[in-house]
Amino acid sequence: MRDRLYRIGTGAGFSADRLDPAADLVERGRLDAIVFECVGERTLAFAHRDRRRDPALGFNPWLERRMKVMLPLCARHGTKLITNMGAANPRAAAAKTRAVADALGLSKLRVAWIEGDDVTDRIEMSGGMVGANAYIGADALMPALAEGADVIVAGRVADPSLFLAPLMMHFGWRADDWPLLGRGTLVGHLMECAAQITGGYFADPGRKDVPDLAHVGFPIAEVSADGDATITKLDRTGGEVSVRTVKEQLLYEVHDPTAYLTPDVTADFSKVSIAATGADRVRLAGAGGRKRPDNLKVTVAMDGGYLAEAEVSYAGPGAGRRAELAGAVVKQRMAGVQGFNDAVRIDLIGVASLLATADRRGDVDLATDARLRCALRTGDRAMAEALLWEVESLLTCGPAGGGGYRGRIDPSVTTETRFLDRGLVPTRVHWL
Repeated sequence: MRDRLYRIGTGAGFSADRLDPAADLVERGRLDAIVFECVGERTLAFAHRDRRRDPALGFNPWLERRMKVMLPLCARHGTKLITNMGAANPRAAAAKTRAVADALGLSKLRVAWIEGDDVTDRIEMSGGMVGANAYIGADALMPALAEGADVIVAGRVADPSLFLAPLMMHFGWRADDWPLLGRGTLVGHLMECAAQITGGYFADPGRKDVPDLAHVGFPIAEVSADGDATITKLDRTGGEVSVRTVKEQLLYEVHDPTAYLTPDVTADFSKVSIAATGADRVRLAGAGGRKRPDNLKVTVAMDGGYLAEAEVSYAGPGAGRRAELAGAVVKQRMAGVQGFNDAVRIDLIGVASLLATADRRGDVDLATDARLRCALRTGDRAMAEALLWEVESLLTCGPAGGGGYRGRIDPSVTTETRFLDRGLVPTRVHWL
């Protein structure tokens, strides 16, 4: 059995990813396992904020909807479901999963959840910390797989580790076989963002055209016992799997291809070979690995106070100049009248926003429509409200032609990075 290819699919590449491609994968993909990778630094911080507000929350808000669709499919096709949708509250996420399974008549499904990534009590901060989570690895999932879990719900498991663990279990890879773990980590890294490797985030009309993007399929990895793999997707789905989509994902968030640090291994992607072997089929080989790091990365979620945002539009000749003047007025009044001396961000959406630091003077002069966005972060609710007041007052206080005001104030979070000795981060499997 260990000699056969292991087929693993990606059901989600971020918190709010689509559901229909995941269901299609399990229905037609003959998968051994499907992974829902749904946690990032920002989503984890928000999850801690939600849990503080309500102890029953703190997990992925789409979990129940996903489980109602996926659990019957996984049970019918014998596909394991592994996810970090537990975010800041894997216990509650697993309880919700158990309740969904029982309501669907799937009481025999074995549901496990992983404890140990929450290290809030082991991080010292001066104040404002909401929660802290270590990036735990494949070793945290292995006991659940060994005991026959059908569904594993975890919190901050490192993205590629979610894929590596079932490969280690299926093929019997040792936890210190660094080259094999490096190859399995390459598979996880390529698969972790779902449609990014099947043409989704890759698409750029006129330069990188991708067919039927509205129905882009999610990826499948066919992995052999030596750790080499083929990335593919289902037929009759949109998107593409090609050498170029794989190369882009290979370099995604990789600062040093010779030393990609995970909780499991220091992976080496510098000698990876990539070759197309057929339509939507790309073969990978040559990844390596060295001893894993002694420390685990920790994401610390901090209370970011209030994020205030307010917008108003300008149209017609000179719109860019009028929007620019309006932003200058808001900034001047926030400092001189409201007494706010911290940063106020001013964007001219459609003219100079994401590229605000570039020289866009000509664009401002030529713009016939622009939307002014003003934003600030503060711990003072009254100051957040003052920004909205100042922007809305532009509707009569000028410049000319402003309209379509909209403003909102949201609680915000920020994140910081720390490191902990892995010996301080024990993990444990619980069953429901």
